Amino acid sequence: MTTTDPPSPTSASLVRDVGRVLGTDDATPLQFWVAIAEGNHLQLDDVVALDRVLPSGEQISIYGIVNQVRARHEGATFDSDVFLIADGVLPAEVAEAALVQVTRIVPETFVPPLPGTVVRRATDAERDEALDFDSVERRLPAGLSRENEPIFLDLDFVDGTKGAHVNISGISGVATKTSYATFLLYSLFHSGVLGAEAANTKGLIFNVKGEDLLFLDAPNAHMSADQAARYAHLGLTPAPFASVGIVAPPRRNDPNATPATGARTVGVDPFFWTLDTFCREGLLPFLFADAEDERQQYTIVVQSVAAQLAAATRGEASPDGAVRMDGSTIRTFRQLVDFIERRLIPDDPDERPDQRWTGRAVSGSSINAFVRRLSSSVRHVEHLIRADIDDAPRFALDLDRNQLTVVDIHQLHDRAKRFVVGVVLRQAFDAKEASGIARPLQFIVLDELNKYAPRDSSSPIKEILLDVAERGRSLGIILIGAQQTASEVERRIVANSAIRVVGRLDTAEAGRDQYGFLPGVQRQRATILKPGSMYLSQPRLPIPLLLEFPFPAWATRAAEARRSGGDDDPFAGL
Repeated sequence: MTTTDPPSPTSASLVRDVGRVLGTDDATPLQFWVAIAEGNHLQLDDVVALDRVLPSGEQISIYGIVNQVRARHEGATFDSDVFLIADGVLPAEVAEAALVQVTRIVPETFVPPLPGTVVRRATDAERDEALDFDSVERRLPAGLSRENEPIFLDLDFVDGTKGAHVNISGISGVATKTSYATFLLYSLFHSGVLGAEAANTKGLIFNVKGEDLLFLDAPNAHMSADQAARYAHLGLTPAPFASVGIVAPPRRNDPNATPATGARTVGVDPFFWTLDTFCREGLLPFLFADAEDERQQYTIVVQSVAAQLAAATRGEASPDGAVRMDGSTIRTFRQLVDFIERRLIPDDPDERPDQRWTGRAVSGSSINAFVRRLSSSVRHVEHLIRADIDDAPRFALDLDRNQLTVVDIHQLHDRAKRFVVGVVLRQAFDAKEASGIARPLQFIVLDELNKYAPRDSSSPIKEILLDVAERGRSLGIILIGAQQTASEVERRIVANSAIRVVGRLDTAEAGRDQYGFLPGVQRQRATILKPGSMYLSQPRLPIPLLLEFPFPAWATRAAEARRSGGDDDPFAGL
C-alpha cells in the first residue's frame, strides 16, 4: 500500500518542527504519540499540529494538546542497566515521546496521522485554529497560557445563548476561586465583548470570608508593570471596578444603623429589611434553611405562620416599616417573635392554639420546636429585621444602583448568612422574572455552594439556586458559583454549568466522579496547581485548558488599597 507524503516543510515550519508521529505506538484519530527530535522538547499543555494528505489529494490538518510526556532508554532490558549506560559500558539512546490528544481536525475527516509525519508547534493563528478560537464570534478573555497567549471563552456559553453558568472548584485559600470569579466579571464588564449591553449589566457578589471584596473600587498598590502587561495581552486595561456599591449589616444595638465593617469605614452603606417587608414578602422560611431545620417536623408551622404574617400586612405598605397586628405596633424582631409565640402557645394551657397559625394536625412538640428555633434566631438577625429607626425603608437593598454590588456577610452568624443569601437571591431572581426579558444580564457570584445548595438536603435557598441553574439561562440571571468540593453540591447545579473551572484540589476530591471531565493526568496535576492557575473546561473543546489569570488590578485587602483621591480618612488634611 502506498501513501502520499505530506508537503515539504518550509523554512518557517522547520523552526517549529519538534518531532514525528511515533510508529511503535498506535496512532488514532483522537490521540497519538510524537517522538521528540533531538534538541527539542515538548511539555504538558503545548499545542501541536501536523498535516496529512489523503489518497484523494485532500489535505487535512490535525491539532492537539500534549497530555503526557515520557522519557526512557532504548536498548535497556533491566532496571539496573541504567547504571551501565551511565558509565558507558552498555550502549543505549534516550528517547522522549509525548502523548497528544486531538482537539480539532480541519476539515473533519477522522483519520489517524501517519507514522513519521512531521509534528510542529502551533503558534499564532494556527494555535487559534487548534483551540477553535478562530470560529468564536464573541471571545471573552479568560486568562493566559504559560507563554502569555490569550485564552478565550465563547460568550455564547456564558450569557445564556447556548449555555450558561460557571462553576469553580478548589481548596480554600490556594485555589483563588473568588479572585478568578472577580476577574471574569472584570473581563465581562471591560473587554467590550458585551458591547453596549455592558453598561447595564449587573453583578452581585456575596463577601462570605474576610474583607477581600470590600476594596474592589480601589487600585491595587502592588500592581507591577509586568502584571499590567499581562492585562494588555488580553486586550484589557488594568483598573479597579468603576461602579461598586458595598453594603454591610448594621452594627448591633446601634440606633443609627452604622455598617459593621472592619478596615473599610468609608463608602459602605448599611442594609436591613423592615418588619413590614419581612411579613409581606414571606421571608420567614429563610430563617429555617439549614440541615437542623430539615430534620424537624415543623415545616407546616413555618408555612402557616408566614401566611398569617403576609395576610396581616396586606394592603398599602407601612411608611415606617413597622407592622400593626391586633391593635399593637411592632417595631423590633424580638417583639414580632413574642407576638407569634403568643399565637402558637396560649397563656392558658387548656386553650387550644389557633390552627390558622399552627396548621392542621400539628403536634404540640412540633409547635414547641418551632418556637424554640425561632426564638434562638433573634440574637442573630434582630439587627437585620427591624423598624426601630427613622426612615427604615430607605435601607432596603437596591441591586440596580451600581453595576457591581458587594453584600458583606462575613461577620454574620451562619444562620444570619443563610437568611441574607436566601432573601437577596430571591430578590434578584424575582426581579429578573418580573422584568420578562433576559437583558440586561445579572451575574451572581456565590462561594461556599456546598453550604447553600448541599447535595443531600433541601432548603429554600437550595430551591432558589436550582431555579437559577435550570431557568436562569432564559431569564438572564447567571450564576458564578464556587465551592471547595463539587462532590458535596447539588448535582443539577453543577451539571447545568456550561463552564467548569478547577483550581488546586484535594487529592481525595480529585478522584470523585464530578471531575470526570478532567483526563487522568490533569486530575493529578490539579493537586499541585499553584495559586493563580486553573483548568478551564468549555463545550467547544474536548480537553480542559490550563490558564493563569493576571494579578488583581483592584485591592483585595486594606493594605493594597491605593485611592487616587487621597486617604480613606474623611478628616485627612484638616
